[in-house]
Amino acid sequence: MFFSQTENQRMIAETIRQFADKHIRPQMMEWDESQHFPVEVFHQLGELGLMGVLVPEQYGGSGFGYLEYVTAIVELSKVDPSIGLSMAAHNSLCTGHILSFANEAQKQKYLPKLASGQWIGAWGLTEPNTGSDAMRMMTTAVKDGNEWVLNGAKCWITHGKSGNVAVVIARTGELLDSRGMTAFIVERGTPGFSAGRKENKLGMRASETTEMIFENCRIPEENVLGQVGDGFIQAMKVLDGGRISIAALSLGIAKGALEASLKYAKERQQFGKPIAEFQGISFKLADMATEIEAAELLTFRAAALKNEGQDINKESAMAKYFASEVCVKASVESVQIFGGYGYTKDFPVEKFYRDSKLCTIGEGTSEIQKLVISRQILK
Repeated sequence: MFFSQTENQRMIAETIRQFADKHIRPQMMEWDESQHFPVEVFHQLGELGLMGVLVPEQYGGSGFGYLEYVTAIVELSKVDPSIGLSMAAHNSLCTGHILSFANEAQKQKYLPKLASGQWIGAWGLTEPNTGSDAMRMMTTAVKDGNEWVLNGAKCWITHGKSGNVAVVIARTGELLDSRGMTAFIVERGTPGFSAGRKENKLGMRASETTEMIFENCRIPEENVLGQVGDGFIQAMKVLDGGRISIAALSLGIAKGALEASLKYAKERQQFGKPIAEFQGISFKLADMATEIEAAELLTFRAAALKNEGQDINKESAMAKYFASEVCVKASVESVQIFGGYGYTKDFPVEKFYRDSKLCTIGEGTSEIQKLVISRQILK
């Protein structure tokens, strides 16, 4: 299966390159050092149509498919993976969940604000004691008249503090019952909804990660997403698309690391010639380029199948697993190619190195992806 870029993909890629050179690259290390989440950048991305890539035009979105969406994440992540991560979380998790499972009134209310970048979205599944084991969640929602009362905490939430609205999955039934969880739309400012600790992270530092805390937080009945009890099933379907997002994020990091390494290897001289002419370096570059192309094919294949409405449980897991491992390896090799300079913040590869590791952990670890893949092939 061969994927050549469409005119829309080329347009998106060029738009992002110009935007990143002007609005991201000059400040990204400052944001990284201070862990500053640049909300204004996402408002600007919204003006470009990139905060609602998959949202139909009738709700204020760009109306594109997953091929364009992957292209956008890759191009952002080649410059600053933190921005790519936040853009992906907003699009595929919060906005994607509402797009897939909301009723018409909910779509009309929330999608235009999210697609325009006026509002930033968050998504809450993970808890302190439930990472891969999501069915043991302790956050509960209890029906009280025409409202639901939420109590509990979510952690590792992208935009958990700055997000204007969050989709939150809470337990409404028995523990370990896959039909015992429900998804809710919770707006910032709702009494009882607050942000907790902000994580001090190794990488992806400009992408905000915080706790979300619910203390007798009352949610109106009309903010239930889909049917009561369908929250976990919905979340698993959302994560299938989310894995494509992380595969694209990984691909962008790997490509950024390779581009930096190629440039440096051609310029850096040792023993009277560019280090690219030494077999030890050229073979590293060859391995990186080959593995990146393989990751790209897996990622775009999953995206194409998603566009067709097919079940992508296996394909998205394969793409996420392989691309994330490739991006870590490419980042490690890039630092090695740069030598001592790769260990400094004067060159971009040390940031790719720090940012890359999240990709093998977030939205399902590599081990979980292998579990998903093995279950599918052993059916």
